[in-house]
Amino acid sequence: MRVQSSATTGSPIAVTAAPARHRSFGAAQAALGVVAFSLTFPATAWGLESFGPWSLVAVRSVLAALVAGSCLLALRVPLPERRHLPGLAVVGAGVVLGFPLLTTLALRTSSTAHAAVVVGLLPLTTAACSALRTGHRPTRRFWLAALAGAAAVLAFTVGQSGGALTAADGYLFAALLVCAAGYTEGGRLARVMPGWHVIGWALVLCLPLGTAAAALALTHEPVHLTGHGVAGLLWLAVGSQFLGLVVWYRGMAAVGIPKASQLQLAQPLLTLVWSALLLGERLTVAAPLTAVAVLVCIAVTQRS
Repeated sequence: MRVQSSATTGSPIAVTAAPARHRSFGAAQAALGVVAFSLTFPATAWGLESFGPWSLVAVRSVLAALVAGSCLLALRVPLPERRHLPGLAVVGAGVVLGFPLLTTLALRTSSTAHAAVVVGLLPLTTAACSALRTGHRPTRRFWLAALAGAAAVLAFTVGQSGGALTAADGYLFAALLVCAAGYTEGGRLARVMPGWHVIGWALVLCLPLGTAAAALALTHEPVHLTGHGVAGLLWLAVGSQFLGLVVWYRGMAAVGIPKASQLQLAQPLLTLVWSALLLGERLTVAAPLTAVAVLVCIAVTQRS
């Protein structure tokens, strides 16, 4: 059995261990989160057409917090317990603020294909962070498959960018670490409270800082509204920052953090597809070969 917080009273209630059908549904939710996240970099590139990097990140966090806060208020969700506040702060620092800011700064000079290196390595980093945080020890086959999948994605994305390391890589690798910490802590909290409560309260917790940052950034960075810019901002706020994380955390709670994180091995390839369709970036014949390798690695990790 596992313990989950009641949506109406906040008190712990006993829940029967998730059956196979529930785990399958959880994997599907995590996969939906990956699809939502795969649009993040193209949407960021669109958003940067209208906003500066600091303005884009601050405004998206404020909009997402307003949506999340409205849902929490409308459904009369009780305040989180005090013991959960440190974990929510980690989620906010890593997922709401840190990862969006660092990747947005990187995308000023980096292509979305190059930035996909981050999400290619994120599953492995998240699994390692989870093992350190929760004491869970995946099998050796799990780690070998994760390393193989990460290596395949890394080779593909680095090959696409010519293998050159730039200043943007510093932002990307820093984003990798803070996001893995946020995913791990969010996945842990999603076992004792509904997944959308996790990201919802993390967003609300960051609202004061995001509002102040937005007010400051908008006075120092020019804004030139375009259709792409507004669409990119709205997707980042509602799709990537809120709805995507809702299903993602629910999926992690159902199937476990390490296994759910391996589904993200497909995210760089999806990002490249969206980049080709939405940004006009060119793909090479290596894409389908890498996709097959990634799918094999995902299958192995899911059976480990």
